[in-house]
Amino acid sequence: EEVIKDASFAEAKTALELAQASPVGDLAELEAKVQASPKDHQARIDLAMAQFSAGAKEQAIDSLIESIGIDRTWNDEEARKQLLKLFEALGFADPLAVEGRKKLSSILFS
Repeated sequence: EEVIKDASFAEAKTALELAQASPVGDLAELEAKVQASPKDHQARIDLAMAQFSAGAKEQAIDSLIESIGIDRTWNDEEARKQLLKLFEALGFADPLAVEGRKKLSSILFS
């Protein structure tokens, strides 16, 4: 029970869930889809999840933040929810998560 309450357990569990749910696909193909249709939020989310799975964590965060900047309410705030999962998987003290939260705050409160 103590292990379940540990923040490291939550981080690992979220990272595993993201890995299992992430779309499998060619990053270049997903990037081209976003370029062809910049307001396709699902394409941006798919790209972000594939980027995260490929180890391009900063790019994944930026992709989701860009989606939030375009339309933060799309699909019941799906991009923001995914972004929070990435932060949890990284660990909230991780420098990428800290910087990502700053970027998110600047969009939400501007």
